[in-house]
Amino acid sequence: MHANTLIVPGLGNSGPAHWQTWLEGQLPEARRVRHIDWSAPTLARWAHELRREIDHMGGRVWLVAHSFGCLASVVAAADRPDRVAGLLLVAPPDPTRFDAVGLRPASAWGQPGGLDGLIPATPFGVPSLLVASQSDPWASFACSEAWARAWGSQLVDLGDAGHINVDSGHGPWPEGLALLEQFRQDQAVGGEAGAALPARTAHRGRGGVLARLRHQTRSLARGRA
Repeated sequence: MHANTLIVPGLGNSGPAHWQTWLEGQLPEARRVRHIDWSAPTLARWAHELRREIDHMGGRVWLVAHSFGCLASVVAAADRPDRVAGLLLVAPPDPTRFDAVGLRPASAWGQPGGLDGLIPATPFGVPSLLVASQSDPWASFACSEAWARAWGSQLVDLGDAGHINVDSGHGPWPEGLALLEQFRQDQAVGGEAGAALPARTAHRGRGGVLARLRHQTRSLARGRA
């Protein structure tokens, strides 16, 4: 059994038919991150709650994230690389679709000012597996490839799999569980993703990724008030 598996859903939380809920039932040690407003994609708040849970859990933590939860997981892992054992990032959205306070209008997608300028864009010292689709409405496959390279993630191409959610037929997902288990085994024996990563230390205070994200969130919120 693997200790400390934290499920990190995306917008709306993963319902009873979603693969994350199914996976949670397959892993007795797993629990879902709490205290998040699942209807409001404010990255600083999500990452804060996720980082708080990581800090309060004993030992190292595996993060299993979907969609917007992937972005929160990357921020938290960048600040707590000593506490995160690895990340399974499934269907992360294009960060340009969001800014620090939420979803941007479609006309702004791909334009400057999105979360792409606020989240880590280099390897953050934690092994990660990024699972992407060729037909994801929230991110092009080229976008997923680019972020996998930036984070130093292993990339898995699921082909025509939509957003890898209930709508695309990903309720019970044994293949996803197998990916997670194989990824864990690879890291346990010093797989090449883990071997290539430099050692990192936890960031606290003003120097962390979350601290910079909070500052931008406050500035943007004041500007729109």
